[in-house]
Amino acid sequence: MQRETPAPEVGLPQELATVAEQLQQSVGTVDEGEPGERKPYFDDDDSAKTARIIALANQKGGVGKTTTAISLGAALAEMGQHVLLVDFDPQGGCALGLGIEPAQLDLSVYNALLDRNCEASDVVLKTSVPNLDLLPSNIDLAAAELMLVQEVAREQSLMRVLAPLRVKYDFILIDCPPSLGLLTINALTAADGVLVPLECQYYALRGMALLMDSIERIRERLNPRLHLDGILATMMDSRTLHSKEVLARVQEAFGSRLFDTVIKKTIRFAEAPVAGEPILTYAPTSQGAEAYRALAQEVMERVASSQSARS
Repeated sequence: MQRETPAPEVGLPQELATVAEQLQQSVGTVDEGEPGERKPYFDDDDSAKTARIIALANQKGGVGKTTTAISLGAALAEMGQHVLLVDFDPQGGCALGLGIEPAQLDLSVYNALLDRNCEASDVVLKTSVPNLDLLPSNIDLAAAELMLVQEVAREQSLMRVLAPLRVKYDFILIDCPPSLGLLTINALTAADGVLVPLECQYYALRGMALLMDSIERIRERLNPRLHLDGILATMMDSRTLHSKEVLARVQEAFGSRLFDTVIKKTIRFAEAPVAGEPILTYAPTSQGAEAYRALAQEVMERVASSQSARS
């Protein structure tokens, strides 16, 4: 009988270490400062009087961007903050997750971007969650990326749309599409900071270096105030060694830029959008709901001194 040849060991830990080293080099250019030092959210007095705009970005799909946008928005709203959620993904996931059918919208962010006679305030919808409003999108937004190419200062189109809304809210959260195209560039140009949901998987980690490079280019050419607000580990499966290894490498690469909160996998995240509710109202005592409350608290702690200037 022929003996089976043992399968070669996959050098995943070493591969992860290499990726982590690359990320450390990339993130150093995105957010200067001593290791462990947290930058203030606002760099000038004017910014402290308006909403903090946070873009949730990652070119990889399925990492929890939309879930995080809805859940973090709902958690901040639960804390008494006035939040605007900007759905900047043509799939319209934020609307669906809040019980709104994108295909039935009369107006969307597409109209606010391309129709000069359409005011952003006319597009904003109230949601079932107190203090949480939505600037919705649908499949029409997919055409906007092509049409914006012809616009003057096309990278600043979303900034123009959000400008009159900044004085009405404490936070504006932008759910970006899973790409590094013109829509995401618009979001990062309009934002004060970027929050990166990162799935605890190898492929997701590999794409981070490219995202960090993109953020740095936008800082240099379009938006000098943009910086990395934090990395959020998502879809963590604590039962697997792989997830633990990836999380360890992310902690090594990003240090204090990684939020303490870790979002673990739970079936409640899949059930909540079907019900058209954030997890905080669908399953308020669940592990997922508590995790996003903890994340909201972390975000508030980082902006506490600046937010107090508004009151």
